Amino acid sequence: MKDLTEGKPFYVLWNFSIPMFISVIFQQLYNIADSVIAGKFAGENALAAVGASYPITMIFMAIAIGSNIGCAVVISQLYGAKQYGMMKTAIFTTLLASTILSVFLTVVGLVGTRGLMEMIHTPSNIFEEGAVYLRIYIIGFLFLYLYNVGTGVFTSMGDSKTPLYFLIGSSLGNIVLDYIFVAIFEWGVPGVAWATFLAQGIACILALFTLFWKIKGISLEKGKIFSFGMLKRICAIAVPSILQQSFVSIGNIFIQSLINGFGSSVIAGYSAAIKLNTFAITSFTTLGNGISSFTAQSLGAGKWKRIQEGLQAGIRIGILLALPFIVFFFGFGSKMMGLFLEDGSVEAVKTGVEFLRIVAPFYLAISIKLAADGVLRGTGRMKMFMFSTFTDLILRVILSYLFAYWGGVTAVWLSWPIGWSIAMVLSLGFAWKVLKDF
Repeated sequence: MKDLTEGKPFYVLWNFSIPMFISVIFQQLYNIADSVIAGKFAGENALAAVGASYPITMIFMAIAIGSNIGCAVVISQLYGAKQYGMMKTAIFTTLLASTILSVFLTVVGLVGTRGLMEMIHTPSNIFEEGAVYLRIYIIGFLFLYLYNVGTGVFTSMGDSKTPLYFLIGSSLGNIVLDYIFVAIFEWGVPGVAWATFLAQGIACILALFTLFWKIKGISLEKGKIFSFGMLKRICAIAVPSILQQSFVSIGNIFIQSLINGFGSSVIAGYSAAIKLNTFAITSFTTLGNGISSFTAQSLGAGKWKRIQEGLQAGIRIGILLALPFIVFFFGFGSKMMGLFLEDGSVEAVKTGVEFLRIVAPFYLAISIKLAADGVLRGTGRMKMFMFSTFTDLILRVILSYLFAYWGGVTAVWLSWPIGWSIAMVLSLGFAWKVLKDF
């Protein structure tokens, strides 16, 4: 466990974030490995089938991430204030509530699988395989949810290394199982899904056992198994975060539905490119989550000036992080797409390269936006955070449909840079306003 309220903010954030960045690399190996192995060993349609359900899986992921954010902010504040008994109550309450919610969502998801696939106009040639992938993903949602919440608990207490160890193991396990199930056993799309299910399940169980063991060693103070008052406090942060993450995912469903109308080759290209894009965005989001924990601990300790210093340090780190992605995605887009697709998939490769070259230069904008969001979440300014994010979302959805009518699928990609740029201005302005209040 690490106290983030001591030391120079840049180096504290950097050292705290490095294990989290490495975690992102291995976390994204889940998604990327699924797509690479599906595309290489099961064909373009298999890649499209895995990608077609991606916006739906991201809704479930969004709920897990929102819960992660909610508990992390509250736990960080309590940890920074050294209120360890209340901190334990927050942890236990989060885990219990998360278990109940994830079981409910699993049942709903299994019942509505085909309806969800129909809603996004999944092409008939990939519908059945896409539905199978989605169904298996939903069966494993409990593990996904609890693992993400557990990760939030670790990082809120300044421990970014422990989640990394589990991610390395589960990611490598996922890749090995992907290869065995798809390339050797020839299970196709179901093999991809079962590989992720098994790897995620094992990581979740081990992480939770480790979490309970570490909690026991923090303090002799005991916490309650469940507290409605603490749940209300967590929900004040978590519910807006879940709504924000969910609405973003719903917006992506509208965009996916639009793209599905251009055929399976375009879907395959977009699926590959969006996985690479998600890799970059998740890295920036991880930094933002680190800034949230840094801000919340500083707030709990009453160190107001340190929050401003943390934002400035976070922006510098975000820019440094964005530059390699810009170089690789803009300059070597075709080679990156070659990881997913065979040489014969000309239209799919062209689609992915165009997407990456249009959005990559604007990673600078989104990295700054997400750094500012970290301050807003860490200080509990959820209305500001949601307004900025929803502005980005609404613009991207509306502009995607307008641009599709105007210039086809290539023009759709322009909605990303516009939405990110406007959202960056809003989030940064809100963050500086908050800092002036201290």
